Amino acid sequence: MVDVLSSFDVRDVTAANRFVVSPMCQYSCDDRDGLATDWHRVHLGSRAVGGAGIVLTEATAVEERGRISPEDLGIWSDEHRDALEPIARFIKAQGSVPGIQLAHAGRKASTQRPFDGYRPLTPDEGGWTAVAPTDTPYPYEAGVVETNRLTTDEVEAIVDSFRAGARRAKTAGFEIAEVHAAHGYLLHEFLSPVTNDREDEYGGSFENRTRIVREVTEAVRDEMGEDTGVFVRISATDWLPDRDSWTPAQSVRLADQLADAGADLIDVSTGGIHPDQQIEWTGPNYQVRFAERIKQQTASDIGVGAVGGIETGQQADALVRNGRADLAIVGRKFLEDPYFPLHAARDLGRFDEIDTPKQYGRGF
Repeated sequence: MVDVLSSFDVRDVTAANRFVVSPMCQYSCDDRDGLATDWHRVHLGSRAVGGAGIVLTEATAVEERGRISPEDLGIWSDEHRDALEPIARFIKAQGSVPGIQLAHAGRKASTQRPFDGYRPLTPDEGGWTAVAPTDTPYPYEAGVVETNRLTTDEVEAIVDSFRAGARRAKTAGFEIAEVHAAHGYLLHEFLSPVTNDREDEYGGSFENRTRIVREVTEAVRDEMGEDTGVFVRISATDWLPDRDSWTPAQSVRLADQLADAGADLIDVSTGGIHPDQQIEWTGPNYQVRFAERIKQQTASDIGVGAVGGIETGQQADALVRNGRADLAIVGRKFLEDPYFPLHAARDLGRFDEIDTPKQYGRGF
């Protein structure tokens, strides 16, 4: 019986269990330069010490203009790679698999950190012009960020930026690269008809709207090689039932395409494309049904990770044990409790099946 404490194989990489630290922005680069700091090392490293099978970084921008806020992580230069390398090394040394989420914020770039107000930044405040499939800005209540429509050549250059980011990630020691195509950021903006009315090869039909995500996935697979993992995070629905939007049925189609492009697992989240979204419920497991649908309906054998309101070991174990998903990808609970997998194993009565750091043995 496969359960949350079972190992998980992705290519030549083995995670000790199926608890995953979800990418969570920390907005903590000291000099607004995108370089990882001691905060990132302690934040991510402590979750590895806490027993997570896989630890994913926050959204890490492949271009400087691809950051959400000026304080976000980046990987657009070798200096960024070198700052991330000791973090990946430490995570691996604790028995966890180091992973990185490669991202571009698109039209949701150039904003304040959420705890500073989350409003668009002006150029005088260190803001910049965003880029997107079209020149329509994201409709923030507090204003908008100037947004430019990407040319076809610029779209192709962004694919190359993801490729370069994956190359640096592999060199830095990351064993999983996750492509961020969710939450209203650039790749999701291409997927959704809400934000993509282009008439070139990157807009219009389903095949054209999904093209950039397929190309990025192929590029990341090329750079990560055949021995490491490639995940793709998607929003399975835009939560806009009254509009022509991205839907669960399209997510199932995309999952099979991404399997062909070299992806090993779909990390299934939802929403983020527009503030008019109508989220049905935000309680425990509220997004798991979308992961389960993809797992059941895809023709490929691509893996599926579930997110959203996973708060207990019993929840995480049940969704894996019952075949609803292959991984339990946990966010907020890990912010509250860096040692969530250790506590979960104890609560499940299976503490002997998970490694506890010898330094912390007396505490458990």
